[in-house]
Amino acid sequence: MIHTASRRSGRGISPVFLGIVAIGAVSGWAVWTDFGKTAGVAVFLFVTAAWVVSLCLHEYAHARAALHSGDVTIADKGYLTLNPLAYTHALTSVILPVLFVILGGIGLPGGAVFIERGRIRGRWRHSLISAAGPLTNALFAVVCTAPFWLGGLDGVPVLFQFALGFLALLQITAALLNFLPVPGLDGYGVVEPWLSPSLRRRVEPIAPYGLLVVFALLFFVPEVNRAFFDVVDAILRGLGVGDLESSCGYEYYRFWRGENAACASWL
Repeated sequence: MIHTASRRSGRGISPVFLGIVAIGAVSGWAVWTDFGKTAGVAVFLFVTAAWVVSLCLHEYAHARAALHSGDVTIADKGYLTLNPLAYTHALTSVILPVLFVILGGIGLPGGAVFIERGRIRGRWRHSLISAAGPLTNALFAVVCTAPFWLGGLDGVPVLFQFALGFLALLQITAALLNFLPVPGLDGYGVVEPWLSPSLRRRVEPIAPYGLLVVFALLFFVPEVNRAFFDVVDAILRGLGVGDLESSCGYEYYRFWRGENAACASWL
């Protein structure tokens, strides 16, 4: 009976996650209606809540793929509850990803699902588990941009378009960065099962530094940053989102910097 209750509690949706969804819904309504004329604050709350929801879905996808691939311990670890605090802890699961968004408009899930890889058989399954997270971000981006590529923007407030554009940018950056075959990122997890044991052993010591190297290149090497965001912008344009929506969404997200006159003129 105790074991059954534990398993059920490990599968139910977390109240923390539901609370974040509620914040996103209320702030999204505030963005749509321009309630209280607090555009920047509403955009910040809406995008941040939606971003944290996507963090949860990213890690949930890893966990669900691992469960169906043979790791039956996933549920008991709380990974199927969508609770962002279950994936690691508040600093790496929520605070750091949001900080990266604020500093550079870059989205990268910061949680981690600890999978018992020894329970999983087959290289394809290991690769799929790693790919499930960034694929979720890609799907999230498609959903965010649906009004743009479906031509359904009639009646959608411009400020809400800005917020969706920036949120889509975050999802695309998260998907692209995670798919890089760099140790410490999901992309390396996709290719790792296909590498020789000797190569994996040589790569293992540098794995903790892979993410730091990627961000150092993005933040301190202008050519790398420019090339990366050129790819991001090209994907956004392919999904119907222009530079105006994503850049103005970022400007409103950073509400403490004051209103951008060029973006405000479109409202």
